[in-house]
Amino acid sequence: MRGWLTLTLGLLAVVVGAVWTVQGLGYVGGSVMSDQRFWAVAGPLLVLAGLVLLRRGLRARRLP
Repeated sequence: MRGWLTLTLGLLAVVVGAVWTVQGLGYVGGSVMSDQRFWAVAGPLLVLAGLVLLRRGLRARRLP
């Protein structure tokens, strides 16, 4: 059960981080986050954290 939760949170972090990145870079307009350097930096960091969670979740599912 723990593996599924970690995988879900990891996937969510990757998706949200990607959205933050494109908003921060100015590719998605109409938001307070658009064209802001903070979100352009925070997004990839969240993606990286999400990838770590995905890896941990996959390892937890493989190990008995």
